[in-house]
Amino acid sequence: MTNYLIVGAGLFGATFAYEAAKRGHQVKVIEKRNHIAGNIYTKEVHGIQVHQFGAHIFHTSNKEVWDYVQQFAEFNRYTNAPVANYNGEIYNLPFNMNTFNKLWGVVTPQEAMAKIEEQKAVLGGKEPENLEEQAISLIGTDIYEKLIKGYTEKQWGRKATELPAFIIKRLPVRLTYDNNYFNDLYQGIPMGGYTQIVEKMLGHENITVETGVDFFDKKDQYLAEFDKVVFTGMIDQFFNYELGELEYRSLRFETEILDEDNYQGNAVVNYTDAETPYTRIIEHKHFEYGKGEKGKTVITREYPADWQRGDEPYYPVNNERNNEMYQAYKAYAAKNASNVIFGGRLGQYKYYNMDQVIAAALEIVREEFKG
Repeated sequence: MTNYLIVGAGLFGATFAYEAAKRGHQVKVIEKRNHIAGNIYTKEVHGIQVHQFGAHIFHTSNKEVWDYVQQFAEFNRYTNAPVANYNGEIYNLPFNMNTFNKLWGVVTPQEAMAKIEEQKAVLGGKEPENLEEQAISLIGTDIYEKLIKGYTEKQWGRKATELPAFIIKRLPVRLTYDNNYFNDLYQGIPMGGYTQIVEKMLGHENITVETGVDFFDKKDQYLAEFDKVVFTGMIDQFFNYELGELEYRSLRFETEILDEDNYQGNAVVNYTDAETPYTRIIEHKHFEYGKGEKGKTVITREYPADWQRGDEPYYPVNNERNNEMYQAYKAYAAKNASNVIFGGRLGQYKYYNMDQVIAAALEIVREEFKG
């Protein structure tokens, strides 16, 4: 039997740990934070499951993953239907007939498409060279100005004209009155929060868990002590940034408990103007249809932030430079860390949704255990 060390108690690490333990292997999980479940960590406050690190809505078209996650929690029927607030004007997301009707007064899909085509003409048919031009080429000027520009520039910390066109390869344009943000077959939120999923995964008798432990404090000792290491942190940090520093974006969260039943009427409201410093407000009770103490609600404002060493990295910046550097790290790892498996958003430098994290972990499990 193999002795595994899992670095990081998030969804990737927990899935691998559970599958390894089921097969009789001994698994130790260490986590830098003082809790398990990584960025999907939820905590009950006044009877409300609060998403501590931003809104997490589970959605997938992968039936294997959907069936897999059902082992660990029962999911409600929550459907993601965010709204956008642009200087007090409210619009439905994704861009659909409700959005177009509010913007232009159009009623039919044909009228909406004609308006979009009319506004796209401002580019004169030129090939988009940056994000701004790419967005206008897909959706026109009005939606770009009100619902994309400010939000995107806050998210990335750069002007849209300075961002590459490929970031917005396509935008969802829905010519129906459907506010469901995702097209996936399966969608919902675990009743009782996400933390329980990871608790159950890590509850196997072959797994020991330590929180508040930094892998880098005893890196050499860990690598010598364990047969294999599954590392879900930043791949460039693992190698002490020897090939350069990858870029990440960070986030800052401000959470408030309010003495009222209903603050904004929706789980997620995006603030798409440039003047509002945060990108969205989450009202957590609406993920579970108003569950919680009467007269209490919990909201979280989400602020994008530049990342520097020591900050929490939330997602990779997958531009050409960084993707090339990641490939160099991946090749370097194959030669210099053959007993280490790199996984998750940071270890594989990829913007994964939750279902993709589980799918990636199960793929590694199949490779590791040959089935």
